[in-house]
Amino acid sequence: MSARKPSRKPDVDTLLAALADPARRRAVEMLGRSPLRAGELADRLGLAAPAMSRHLKALRSAGVVTETHPEFDARVRVYALNTQRLSELKTWLERAEQGWSEQLSAFAAYVAERQDSKPARKKAP
Repeated sequence: MSARKPSRKPDVDTLLAALADPARRRAVEMLGRSPLRAGELADRLGLAAPAMSRHLKALRSAGVVTETHPEFDARVRVYALNTQRLSELKTWLERAEQGWSEQLSAFAAYVAERQDSKPARKKAP
């Protein structure tokens, strides 16, 4: 099989935009189980071939999927998940989560410090 690689390494915005569509996310889930021909994906998703082609083009452009052609028939397109690209997204999400956790921890420490430094109030009789 000859493989066509994504033409460039897109940024995370392009990747997230490609995954924003529910049909594309379902296609990614299916391709996570095994590579499939474009027609098989269209059938399983209940999409017309032109619509599936547009979705696959977006996923391919974002580097989410790769396209190969069996040597016996170059007209057949088989799509597979690009796990490396999804790993890049996972890494980005982990860094973002770490930043959020650090911010929340700093805020919690600030609130605790403010509570500790407040003078005790006397209750009115």
